[in-house]
Amino acid sequence: MDQTTLQNHVNRLWDESIVTELIEYIRIPNKSVAFDPEWAAHGHMDRVVARFENWARRQPIAGLKLEVVRLASRTPLIFIDIPGDARGTILLYGHLDKQPEMAGWRAGLDPWTPVLEGDRLYGRGAADDGYAMFAGLGAIGALQAQGVAHARCVMLIEACEESGSFDLPFYIDHLGDRIGRPDLVIALDSGCASYDQLWCTTSLRGLAGGTLTVAMLTEGVHSGDAGGIVPSTFRIARQLLSRIEDEQTGRILPLEFYTHIPDPRRMQAEAAAAALGAVTWSRFPFVAGASALDDDPVELILNRTWRPALEIVGADGLPAAGNAGNVLRPQTTLKLSLRLPPDCDPRTATEKMKSILEADPPHGARVTFESNWAASGWDAPELAPWLEQSLERASQNCFGKPAAYVGEGGTIPFMGMLGERFPEAQFLITGVLGPHSNAHGPNEFLHLPTARRLTACVARVIADQLLATAR
Repeated sequence: MDQTTLQNHVNRLWDESIVTELIEYIRIPNKSVAFDPEWAAHGHMDRVVARFENWARRQPIAGLKLEVVRLASRTPLIFIDIPGDARGTILLYGHLDKQPEMAGWRAGLDPWTPVLEGDRLYGRGAADDGYAMFAGLGAIGALQAQGVAHARCVMLIEACEESGSFDLPFYIDHLGDRIGRPDLVIALDSGCASYDQLWCTTSLRGLAGGTLTVAMLTEGVHSGDAGGIVPSTFRIARQLLSRIEDEQTGRILPLEFYTHIPDPRRMQAEAAAAALGAVTWSRFPFVAGASALDDDPVELILNRTWRPALEIVGADGLPAAGNAGNVLRPQTTLKLSLRLPPDCDPRTATEKMKSILEADPPHGARVTFESNWAASGWDAPELAPWLEQSLERASQNCFGKPAAYVGEGGTIPFMGMLGERFPEAQFLITGVLGPHSNAHGPNEFLHLPTARRLTACVARVIADQLLATAR
């Protein structure tokens, strides 16, 4: 395989076809089912699926078979099967559903209006991770264009990932015989710590979350009349959260939410910190004068990948500031998201959160915690020598720098699911979500040079997998 020919083929495909498709994809507000329960009636998800299907069928990939699988009352899934050498199977994964709009987009940008500025394509979903199907098929097509053999490749593009992938297990069961037992899993829904080398994800945190509601009254009353008599539900909510988190340091208090950090992961964190330095925290859009939790990049990387962290991601019962009168509100509702170490059981953690928050409510308040999400984390198996060598070669060829390894703070439920189902498989988890790309937030963008290089890296690994199998 000629590297220059490979990269030129990939670049042409991106420039002449993929970017155009992603621009149209950004325009469609196909929010995930958790944020658009009426997704089926609105039809946005079906529009995206149809566009993806049409593009995939137009690719000159020998033997490609595609089916849009629809199980009753579930989001659709694109299943692609590409024949290859019978000695192995590679499973490629991505998703096409999107996070909601989020406020704060800068002037000239919004989630559903694609804007191409230099190397960046702005808009919701292209980087997280609508590009995945295009990159995966582009890599396979580039191999076939040079006559390079590859194993059978199966691709799953789901439409429920941003809601926790709760539909995906049903599709995995339904398609189990057709998927087979993959030797290698490639998922393109992760991140990169910088744009100048191939970053491989070694672990993913789990997630436990739910809705905490504190109620004191049946209706709001004048704050001047009730203040000092009726306890504030916001203050009670703060008290309850202090059972989970130290508000001075952000440290999570219950030991049940921690696990042992393996020595190899500490060593990888140290290597990543040496490569990134201050970029570990400077890549975030701090306001002037603000600082990170620590100035040690190793500790920050471990915080982000192997330690729990709490965020309040939503609230009800609080009127907008411009429309807030002097009322003692009857209740406060907070949506909690607790990131967990990769090997911490999310269901046990959720039960623990509920017991901690609901116990002995202050002032007899009515306190409820309703779990609405729980997702397993994932810790990668040890890399096979062939894969480690392939990743190094791919990064050097495509980026001119060695491959790098680090855990991710986010969650891809599919990985934990596959790790349990296929414990003998090798995994390449990577992505294009680098500094300032801001998935889930405002001003999300896809860094196009990284996407092109990553596509070529995936092609290299797919080719090397067959060579390793042959040996």
